[in-house]
Amino acid sequence: MKVQEVFHALEDFAPLALQDSFDNAGLQIGLTGDVDATGVLLSLDVTEDVVAEAVQRGCNVVVSHHPLLFHPLKSITDDDYVGRTVMSAIRHGIALYAAHTNLDNAPGGVNHKMAERLGLTDLCWLQPKSGLDAGSGLVGMLPKALPAHEFISMVADTFKVPCVRHNHAAQPYISRVALCGGAGAFLISDAISQRADAFITGEIGYHRFFGHEADLLLMEIGHYESEQYTLEILHDILHRACPELRIVYTELQTNPIITSSNPS
Repeated sequence: MKVQEVFHALEDFAPLALQDSFDNAGLQIGLTGDVDATGVLLSLDVTEDVVAEAVQRGCNVVVSHHPLLFHPLKSITDDDYVGRTVMSAIRHGIALYAAHTNLDNAPGGVNHKMAERLGLTDLCWLQPKSGLDAGSGLVGMLPKALPAHEFISMVADTFKVPCVRHNHAAQPYISRVALCGGAGAFLISDAISQRADAFITGEIGYHRFFGHEADLLLMEIGHYESEQYTLEILHDILHRACPELRIVYTELQTNPIITSSNPS
């Protein structure tokens, strides 16, 4: 199994043309020639420790959701974690590949996995891409309407979050649910226009919560938490296309945000 076959499998499912204009998905570091893949390590993020784990576990490919190289680099030094991670990957011959907004926007991608976990049906894109079966965010229906407080608890359980940040529910019952993995606050107006009772995303921001009390229930569950099941998608893509390929999940917790309870 060649590393190029790994990348082709990912791009067959989530073509790079589907990524948003600001993004930097695809192969970031690594050889593009006739190189055997010794194994693929899946991780939501790429850090120095993730590269070290790939080396220790005999994987010469790391496939992540979030790109390590997102902003242009003017220098590569050991002064920050990005530079150190780049140097470590090159030193150890580790290829880094990111499937980011192209995987968000693809059919069966990140947002579909969120919807699947919640049991939503009758799915439509919140913001479709013109002429394509692709888009940003989804809206769908719950199997049955739930009281708002039960729905909030269900979301917390589904995404394993200790708390959900939300506004006051505009409706006593929730039936139609919009969602977007990661930072999806840009889709709030789309969720409202598509008559969603609730909108779930990873990040909203303080000021975005204002003014929607009569519109819908806004729910912020954490960026990492909203996308945690992305690794299942990546595993399934690669296993179907390359059944003989060794694929492992990272054993590291890469979420940089720690949620602690009040010690008092």
